[in-house]
Amino acid sequence: MSASFSASLSAPRALSSDSLRHPAWPDAVHAAPVFGAPAAAASATAAEALPEWNLTDLYPGMDSPQLHADLETAREACVAFETAHKGKLEALVTGPDGGAALGAAVSRYEEIEDLIGRIASYGSLVYAGDTSDPARAKFYGDIQERLTEASIHLLFFTLELNRLEDRVLEAGMADPALGRYRPWIEDLRKDKPYQLEDRIEQLFHEKSSPSRSAWSRLFDETMSSLRFNVDGQDLAIEPTLNLMQDTRDEVRKTAGLALADTFSKNLRLFTLITNTLAKDKEISDRWRGFPDVASARHLSNRVEQEVVDAMVAAIRAAFPRLSHRYYALKAKWFGKDHLEFWDRNAPLPKVATRDIGWGEARETVLGAYRTFSPQMADIAGVFFDKNWIDAPVRPGKSPGAFAHPTVPSAHPFVLLNYQGKPRDVMTLAHELGHGVHQVLAARQGALMAPTPLTLAETASVFGEMLTFRRLLEAAETPQARRIMLAQKVEDMINTVVRQTAFYTFERHVHTERREGELTADRLGEIWLQVQSESLGPAIHLGPGYETFWTYIPHFIHSPFYVYAYAFGDCLVNSLYAVYENAQDGFAERYMQMLAAGGTKHHAELLAPFGLDARDPAFWQTGLSLIDRMITELEGMQS
Repeated sequence: MSASFSASLSAPRALSSDSLRHPAWPDAVHAAPVFGAPAAAASATAAEALPEWNLTDLYPGMDSPQLHADLETAREACVAFETAHKGKLEALVTGPDGGAALGAAVSRYEEIEDLIGRIASYGSLVYAGDTSDPARAKFYGDIQERLTEASIHLLFFTLELNRLEDRVLEAGMADPALGRYRPWIEDLRKDKPYQLEDRIEQLFHEKSSPSRSAWSRLFDETMSSLRFNVDGQDLAIEPTLNLMQDTRDEVRKTAGLALADTFSKNLRLFTLITNTLAKDKEISDRWRGFPDVASARHLSNRVEQEVVDAMVAAIRAAFPRLSHRYYALKAKWFGKDHLEFWDRNAPLPKVATRDIGWGEARETVLGAYRTFSPQMADIAGVFFDKNWIDAPVRPGKSPGAFAHPTVPSAHPFVLLNYQGKPRDVMTLAHELGHGVHQVLAARQGALMAPTPLTLAETASVFGEMLTFRRLLEAAETPQARRIMLAQKVEDMINTVVRQTAFYTFERHVHTERREGELTADRLGEIWLQVQSESLGPAIHLGPGYETFWTYIPHFIHSPFYVYAYAFGDCLVNSLYAVYENAQDGFAERYMQMLAAGGTKHHAELLAPFGLDARDPAFWQTGLSLIDRMITELEGMQS
């Protein structure tokens, strides 16, 4: 149950608000300019080549002898480790070498995890580059199977460690060789109440590839293959979603209805996937004894349920003064009583827009980072200099954006679908925030570098905030300031309000699934209920929108992940308030927080900043910032 570094693929961000890429895909993910886009917009990013990542730092290619040798080395290392240590950990730690001997075993385990993680990372990144390519799909599936077969020989280790008595482990950790792993061991012990008998754990592990992973892969490949008929053009999901940010009403409407039409034609499959994965999770939760549908996620996030409950309650109570109020204001700007669902992320009316070239985006983000911390900018700059970023839109490429940490012995990689929109620049800032965090945390090693999702999103959202503030300060006119404020408010609503609504949707779905399968109609009813509550009466959720739950990948890949975005956004708002009021020494403390990786609990990490997420008033600080921005917008001339 303890995740390796390679497994903690951080915050895949779907561009402006909702999902496996930032807050679980909004109804507007960025993509290639199409559908009669103005020529100037279409050529803005084409004028300069966008970077594609160079994965040779992991392996030279899918047929690389080095890769195949490492696969065999990993298998042999796993078998040898099991032979050397299974059933012997208590004797090891209580023997003459005590903690030093067990510490050496943990160190060897960590080395093997790093090797496995390198291979797994390469497989997933190659696949993300083109999920429609049968050769890549087979390669990815074969890698998963071989690593599952190898790592089954490691499964005993954490299970057996957790069966050791506290006093035995505590005595062993007096030796520095084992003591350095204290944070990992203490985290591991939190899993102990939910640990099953070894053979059941082995069964769960072996079945993960042909069960949950297979259904997730089916979702990915289906979503990548879908085509949406927009004014006679068959488009993939990225460009279709992007059209709902077009300046023209008819284009947004056509795209929105095209999405609804294709989603509705595939409801049967997406309903089956959702029901199957929800049941799979229910079985696992029931066997492990988790008391709540989201308990497993809270445990992996190392956050108390009462903290999440307090956050969700505070955000839901704020819906009327945040999202309801803002969308009513936006409808007024459009001269309408309400906005259609395809207008929710529309650009402001009568506002000139321009595409932002890659070079300008790079300088904007790095400049914002450098003003805060030269070290932060230097680390982020390496991503550009060494081709650690894959930016262009390509057929079959994984939608949205993410930052993959890979393993400490290598380095992170960032995937984007860059189209030159202002939100794309914010996405770049977001993912580079993850990247900087992952580079800094790597020094903790494969076992302790991974950061709980709630804290992983802090670095990314903070990177966005730095970039936004830099752009806002450079605004030359009140109109420019209004545009930036409105975009930021929308992003924060997408991150805080929408993600909380997604979390509520998941809670309803997983709770009801315990009583039997949910029909597509029932899933649509729940979706409309939570969206109506969160967005308010100024957004008209017309026919077709009931199907939009189908394309949120976090529901499939990472149940209940979504609240981490709201957690991170509110936390960053509070952190930034501290930064504004007391800048001296803040950057150093912030970088130290990122470098801690997964070695400290959120309470310990936030204490140097005078913040405590367990205090119900904590959440109001973050929400108040959004409130104040909306108030400023209300006072501006339209």
